[in-house]
Amino acid sequence: MHSIWLYAVGICRNEENVKASKKTKIYHTVIAYLILTVATALLVVGVYVFKFPNHFSFGGVTGIAVVLGEIVPVSPATINFIINMALLILGFLFLGKDTGFKTVYVSILTSVGLSLMEWLAPMEKPLTTEPVLELLFAIVLPAVSSAILFNIGASGGGTDIVAMILQKHTSVSIGVALFIVDLLIVLASCLVFDIQTGLFSFCGLMAKTLVIDGVIENMNLCKYFTIVCDDAEPICHFINAELNRSATVYRAQGAYTHRPKVIILTVMKRGQAVQLRNYIKRTQPSAFMMITNSSEIIGKGFRGLN
Repeated sequence: MHSIWLYAVGICRNEENVKASKKTKIYHTVIAYLILTVATALLVVGVYVFKFPNHFSFGGVTGIAVVLGEIVPVSPATINFIINMALLILGFLFLGKDTGFKTVYVSILTSVGLSLMEWLAPMEKPLTTEPVLELLFAIVLPAVSSAILFNIGASGGGTDIVAMILQKHTSVSIGVALFIVDLLIVLASCLVFDIQTGLFSFCGLMAKTLVIDGVIENMNLCKYFTIVCDDAEPICHFINAELNRSATVYRAQGAYTHRPKVIILTVMKRGQAVQLRNYIKRTQPSAFMMITNSSEIIGKGFRGLN
């Protein structure tokens, strides 16, 4: 009877663990798609309010839409919707499920958002009379959006799908493929509009990559601690109990004093790093700390291996 009771308790615990795991998975999925929605909203505002009215066309489907919108009697938002849907179909045909549900979600939401903005707040001219100011917003908002999307394993679709197809079926790298596609769009803007618009678009193309890289690096920025101290126990307890992090400890010896030392290695988010630094300065002022910035921390509690 006792063994049967233990077996029943084990089954109940397993069921509870499965339910908890499902709830956690649902929670993370909801948060991920909420982030996707916010990032897409930033993209839509940046493109519709600042990119379309100024004819900035520094790459992507929105850049193609700006150029074609001047040639054909169809709005850039409608052209963007048509091209995005066509590229999604191509993605499924040539890449299969590799296009990803997140990319599909962002592509459809972007297209619908631009069409909705066109209906709710039609813009016949730029928001201001300062093209350089508007260029900055046309670069920063979509670039921040792209950085958020790339950071959680999604993309804005569009020409990213073209680049993925080229990468899969040719020897061209995805970075080179994207640059070639975007450069062709910029050159087209010079022919369709004027040299000034083309130069603005080229500046936007150059700046976009730098902004995306910078935003991704700052989003993932962590602090790597190397702490040399006499007593590791209270510091490790603070790291475990107060900051909910872990650490690696190993023994060492001072080269000058030959006294035994303890070295603690740990990684913190920026807010936690401030707390740890202040705690060590307060409780062990003689401890030696080396704090290094790193945006490539891979492991449990940080970024996954995939």
